[in-house]
Amino acid sequence: MNKAVLTRAGIAVAGTALLVGGLTACGGDKADGDTGKADGGRAAAPKAHSSVEAVKESYLKTVAAKFAKAELSIVGADGKTVGQSGTKGWYPSSHDVILKSERPDTRSIMIGDMTYTGLAKPRDGKSWMSMDLAKDGKPGVRLNDDPAEYLAMLLGQEKLTHVGTEKTADGVDAEHYKGSLAAADLLKADESTKVMEEANRTYLHEAVKHITTFEVDLWIGKDGYPVRAETVSTDGVGTTKTTAKFSDFGKAAPVQAPPAEQVISFEDLNKETDRTLQEADKKLRDAGLGGLDLDS
Repeated sequence: MNKAVLTRAGIAVAGTALLVGGLTACGGDKADGDTGKADGGRAAAPKAHSSVEAVKESYLKTVAAKFAKAELSIVGADGKTVGQSGTKGWYPSSHDVILKSERPDTRSIMIGDMTYTGLAKPRDGKSWMSMDLAKDGKPGVRLNDDPAEYLAMLLGQEKLTHVGTEKTADGVDAEHYKGSLAAADLLKADESTKVMEEANRTYLHEAVKHITTFEVDLWIGKDGYPVRAETVSTDGVGTTKTTAKFSDFGKAAPVQAPPAEQVISFEDLNKETDRTLQEADKKLRDAGLGGLDLDS
């Protein structure tokens, strides 16, 4: 709140206290109509529910938890549905999840910019392929669909309204919040967003730059943690719908990278694949079968 506003409010409160004290002392009569309460016996009006404060408090609590279990269903702009199930972490962004799609399920581990993908068939005794998402030494910017990230996107968003107390689709008692935000809203920074570390806020702003509209329904449980989020995000490619469920905050095991001896890098895997193809090409040519036409 503006400092000048706080000062004026303090003066008003002090003036009211002096006035009430003066009336009681001078008249000898109670200022509350003989009820013994300064408000005339009326109960104080309940404090209005603040969506901004609720999100801020949940964000701070969630950040401290570091990890949670997550289950996501994502319908992409192409109409296809993919899923994730496992553990999400934040600051740094991380996950250890099973990716579900039309293809066979795949396990994926990510810690910061390093990703590890489980190989369907081991190569040279290695069952994981690693890839560095950083480019030219700069961090790869992307959204992680973790609970802290969803809350961070809603920090200071006055357009977020409190729908009320209800049960989620999963039967969890929670406070329901709803909002429809434009690109400018997502890039907004006010006092609430200062609870974020500056590097994290800068990263988030880079990650949401492509979004033109963002609709969200968020449910925060009685324990203060977000338990469900339903979002509709639109960008230049199209619209993506995501349903995310979270649980076990602070109880989920931290995400860990696979043992180094079980990992082959994307670059080395490509070199090995190229070498295998060249050897096969030579054998075919030597046999007079024309080769694989690797230059096409």
